[in-house]
Amino acid sequence: MGPVLAGVLQLLALVGALALVHVPAGTYMARVYSSKRHLRVEKWIYRGIGADPDAGMTWTAYLRGVLAFSAVGVLFLYLLMRLQGILPGSLGFASVGPAQSFDTAVSFVTNTNWQSYYGEQTMGHVVQTAGLAVQNFLSAAVGMAVAVALVRGFARSRTGELGNFWADTVRGVTRVLLPGAFVAALVLVACGVIQNFSGIHEVGQFFNGHGVGGPQQWNGGAVASQEAIKELGTNGGGYFNANSAHPFENPTPFTNLFEIFLILVVPFSLTRTFGVMVGSVRQGYAILATMVTIWLGFVALMMWTEFTHHGPALQAAGGAMEGKEVRFGVGSSSIFAVSTTLTSTGAVDSFHSSFTGLGGGITMLGMMLGEIAPGGVGSGLYGMLIMAVIAVFIAGLMVGRTPEYLGKKIGAREMKLAACYLLVTPALVLVCTAVSMALPTPPHSMLNPGAHGFSEVLYAFTSAANNNGSAFAGLNANTDWYNTTTGLAMLLGRFLPMVFVLALAGSLAGQRPVAVTAGTLRTEKPLFTGLLVGAVLIITGLTYFPALALGPLAEGLAS
Repeated sequence: MGPVLAGVLQLLALVGALALVHVPAGTYMARVYSSKRHLRVEKWIYRGIGADPDAGMTWTAYLRGVLAFSAVGVLFLYLLMRLQGILPGSLGFASVGPAQSFDTAVSFVTNTNWQSYYGEQTMGHVVQTAGLAVQNFLSAAVGMAVAVALVRGFARSRTGELGNFWADTVRGVTRVLLPGAFVAALVLVACGVIQNFSGIHEVGQFFNGHGVGGPQQWNGGAVASQEAIKELGTNGGGYFNANSAHPFENPTPFTNLFEIFLILVVPFSLTRTFGVMVGSVRQGYAILATMVTIWLGFVALMMWTEFTHHGPALQAAGGAMEGKEVRFGVGSSSIFAVSTTLTSTGAVDSFHSSFTGLGGGITMLGMMLGEIAPGGVGSGLYGMLIMAVIAVFIAGLMVGRTPEYLGKKIGAREMKLAACYLLVTPALVLVCTAVSMALPTPPHSMLNPGAHGFSEVLYAFTSAANNNGSAFAGLNANTDWYNTTTGLAMLLGRFLPMVFVLALAGSLAGQRPVAVTAGTLRTEKPLFTGLLVGAVLIITGLTYFPALALGPLAEGLAS
C-alpha cells in the first residue's frame, strides 16, 4: 500500500468514526446542559464552593464567575510550580522560575498549554497531576460553559439570564470530560501508553553519531490519563518534550489516529448540541458543514504540499519526511497537524518547523482562522457562531434588509461586539510579532535566519494569542521576553474574546424573537454554509496575508 493511499484510508476511517458518534454525543451534551437535576457528587461540589447552581446569571455575573475562577487557577498553579522543590513527588526537580511559572500557569488555565520547558526534565508528579492535569479539565469545561451561554442567548428571549456558570462548569467536568477521559485513558493504556508514578531510570547508553555517549534517563508518570484529557479537552500540553511524537505518549499508528479522534470529537459534536438547544438540528448541521468543509480542505491541501516531492531523496521516502515520525508517515502526520492547529489543541506528532514552507503556512493559517473548524472545546463553537453573525450581516447588506440569525436581529450593538471579537486576536498576534522583530534582543531566540526565522516568531504569537500552544520549533521561547509576552497574549487572547461573547449572548437573550418571513435568510441551507466559509477565509486572509507573505509564503515560493 502506497503512503498516499494509506493517508486517505486513515482519513476515511477518522471521518467514519466521527460521524458515528456525532448524534449521540451531541444530543447527550445538550441534555447535560439542559437538565434540572444535579448529581450527588455535583451537590457536594456546590456545597464546598458555596455556589447555588439553580441561580440564574446575567452575562456580567457569568463573566465574573469565569474571570474569578480562572484567576484562582492561575494563582494556584503558579504557587504549585514555585514550591515544587519542597513538595513530595518532585523527582528531585527544582522549583520553576518566576517568569516560566507565570507563563505556564497562564498557559494551562487558558487552555493553551504552551510549554517553554522540557516536561520530563522540569515538572514532577505532583505538578503534572495535581496542577497541569487538573487544569486540563477545568479550562476545557470553562470554554464549553461560555459556548453554552452563547447558545442560550440565541435560544432564550426577553430574559437577561444565561444559566449558571458554576453548574455549567461542574457538569462539563463530571458528565462529559471526566467519563470521556476515563474511557480514553483505558484505551491508551491497553495500546501501550505508560501510566505509573515511577521515578527516573537510566535506560543504557546512546549513540551520539561519533561514539557511545552517557546513559539516557527517562522518568515515568501518569501519562495515559493526562494524554486522554490533553486531546479530549483540546489542551495539548505534552508530558514529554516530544509531545505526541514520543512513544510513551503515542506508541502506535492506531493510538495516533485515536488521539486525532479525541481532538475532534467534542468540537464537532457540539454543533449537534447547538442545534438541539436552539430547537433546529438543521442549524447545527449548517455549522457542522462549514467546519467540515474547511477541515477537509486544509487536510487535502496539507497532504498535497507534503506528498509533493522533488528530488530522489524525497521520492524514495514517499514524501517530505523531515521532522515526521516514520511510525506515522506523511498522511497521518498531515491529518494530525491540521487537526491540532484548526482546534486549540497544540499537541504535535511531528514538528511543524520541518514541514515544507507552504505546509508550515497551512498550520499557521489554521490558527489564524480563529481555530473554528472545528476549533477548541467550546471556543470553536462560539467562534464560528460569531462568524455566522458576521455572515448574516454581510448578507443583510447585500439584500438591503436588517440581518437576522435564529430569530434575533443583528443590530449595531451586536455587530460592534462581533467586530471587537474578531479584532482582538489579530491585534495581539501582529503587534507582538512586530515588536519582537523590531527590538534588538528577541530575534536572538530565532534558530533560523530569514523568512523561516520570522515564521518562528509569527507562529509563536499566533499559537499563544489563539490559545493553541503548539510551537514551530527552533525558537528559544524560555526567555523573560517570550515568557512574559506570550503569557500576556494568552491571557488577553482567551478572556477578552469571552467578554464580547458573553456580552453578545446577553444582548441576544434580551431580545424579542423575530418572525420568519419570505425575506429571511435561510441559515440552515447550503447557500449560507458557502457564505460562511467564504467569510471565514476572506476575513482571515485580508487580516494576515501581509504577515504570511513575509514568512511561510516567501519560504514556500523560494523553495
